[in-house]
Amino acid sequence: MDPYIIILAGGISSRMRKSVASVTDVDSTLRREAEEKPKSMIGIGGTKKPFLDYLLENIVSAGYHDVVIVVSDRDESIRAYYERGGDGSLLENLVFSFAVQRIPEGRKKPLGTADALLQGLKAMPSWKGHRFSVCNSDNLYSVAALRLLLQDTHANATIDYDRTALRFEHDRVGQFSVIRKDRDGFLVDILEKPSPEEVSRAADAHGRVGVSMNIFRFSYDQILPFLETVPFNPVRQEKELPTAVNMMVKQLPHSLYLLPVSEHVPDLTTLTDIASVRSFIDESLSDRPR
Repeated sequence: MDPYIIILAGGISSRMRKSVASVTDVDSTLRREAEEKPKSMIGIGGTKKPFLDYLLENIVSAGYHDVVIVVSDRDESIRAYYERGGDGSLLENLVFSFAVQRIPEGRKKPLGTADALLQGLKAMPSWKGHRFSVCNSDNLYSVAALRLLLQDTHANATIDYDRTALRFEHDRVGQFSVIRKDRDGFLVDILEKPSPEEVSRAADAHGRVGVSMNIFRFSYDQILPFLETVPFNPVRQEKELPTAVNMMVKQLPHSLYLLPVSEHVPDLTTLTDIASVRSFIDESLSDRPR
C-alpha cells in the first residue's frame, strides 16, 4: 500500500474571483481573501484555517504519508504557508513536496489538470512502479473515500459518487461529469457536461447515476503516457485529466475500477460556496468525539 497522494492546486481560481463582483452579503475579510488568495487558502470555519488544511487533515486520517502539492508559478502563498510550518500537527504526520505548474508565455491560465498531474509525477520519479492517489484542492473529500482509494488493490480506481447524494442545486449537479461503467464495475467513459440523454444512459440497472469528482488512484506507469499525449480540449484549450483517463480505459479496457460511495462532497468554487462549506465543516467538527 503506497501512501502517496498528489493535490492539484495550480489553478488561478478564476471562477472564485469572477464571483466576487456579484455577491454582496459576505464580510470584507472573506471578500479580500477570495480576491487575493488561491481558493484552497481561504480561511474557513470557526478557526479560519485554510480550506486546504481540512483536506490534509482527512488525508492524514485516511493513512497517507507523502503528499505532493502542485502549485502555480504565479502564487507562492500555498508553498510559503506550509514551508513556514502551517498547521504544526500536519507537518508532524506528512512529508510535503511541491511541484510547479507553469503558465506558458502568452497564456493567462495553466494548461489544465492533466498537465498539473504530469508536473506532479515528474517531480517524483521515485514513485515509478508505485500507485498514488490524486485529488482537487477545492473539494473536501471524506476520510472514508480517501481511505477506500488507498486500500483498494486495483491498479487504477476512482470514487463513483451517487449523484442523488450530492447536496447541490439541480442545475449545478447537472453540470457534473457522469460515469459509464461495464457490468464488472470498471470505467468505460467519463462524460463531461452530459446531456439529459447521456445522464439517462449512464444509469445502472438500479437507476443509479455515478458522478466523477476528480479523485483517482493510479498506477504511475500506466497513467503517465496518457498524461504526456493528451490533446487540448478544443473549447477550453486545456489538457484535462478526465480526457487522459478516457484515453487509458479505451486503450486498456478493465483498467480502472469504480468504488461506489454515497455522500456529499463540499465544493469551493465560487464565493457563494463559502457559507455552505463553512457550515459543513462546523457541523462535522461538532459531531466529532470530544
